[in-house]
Amino acid sequence: MSHSAARRRVLVFDVNETLLDIEVLHPFFARRFGEARVIRQWFAELILYSEALTLSGGYTDFGSLSVAVLRMIGVIRHVELTQDDIDEFIATIRALPPHREVPGALERLANAGFRMVTLTNSAGDAGKAALDQAGLSRYFEKSFSVEEVRQYKPAREVYMHVSRALNTEPQHLRLIAAHTWDTLGAMTAGYAGALVTRPGNAPLSIGPQPDIVAPDLDEVASRIIATDR
Repeated sequence: MSHSAARRRVLVFDVNETLLDIEVLHPFFARRFGEARVIRQWFAELILYSEALTLSGGYTDFGSLSVAVLRMIGVIRHVELTQDDIDEFIATIRALPPHREVPGALERLANAGFRMVTLTNSAGDAGKAALDQAGLSRYFEKSFSVEEVRQYKPAREVYMHVSRALNTEPQHLRLIAAHTWDTLGAMTAGYAGALVTRPGNAPLSIGPQPDIVAPDLDEVASRIIATDR
C-alpha cells in the first residue's frame, strides 16, 4: 500500500437525507397535514426524541420511533391518522430513492480509492435494506447502525464504535452528513467533517466547523478527492 493510501481517510456516510431523498414524503405530509413542510417538524422532532432517549438511557428502534413521532404530530395538529396512513408512510420510507447526484459521486470516490462505510440511526437490517433498494450497497464495505451500541447520534460512543470496528483512529475518519448535529458529534469525537447542505440544512456558527461545506454530494466528493487523497 502506498504512503498516501495508508493515510487516506475512511469515509463514513450518514444515510437518511444525506444519501437518500426524504422529500419524496412531501405528498404524504401535504395530503394528511395540509402542508408538505410538516415533514421538517416531523424530522426535527424525530431527532429530538432520539437524542432524548439516549440522554435518558433508553432506546427503541428508529422505525418505531419514526411512527410514534408521526402519531404525536397528528395529535398536536388534530389530524387523525389511520392504519392505512401509517402503512403508506412506512412503505414510502422503505423505498427512499438516492438523491440524483449520489450514485455518480460515490462512483468517483470509489474510483479514487476511498474506503467507504455508512453509519445510520436506522436499525441494522432496515439500514442495509434501504441501501439495497436504492442500489447503493455496492459502494460500501460495511453498514454501521446505532443499534449496535443502543445510543443515537450524536452520542460520542456511536462514532467511537465505528472507529474501533474499523481499527482506525478518529483523525483518519471523515463523516459526511446533511445534518450539523451529526458532523458536530463526529468532529467532537475526532473525525473530520463534511456537511452537505441539503434544503432545510445549514452550518451552525458555534462548535467545530467542517472543512468541507457544499450543497450536494458531487461537490463534496470533488473537495474530498482534492483534500484527502
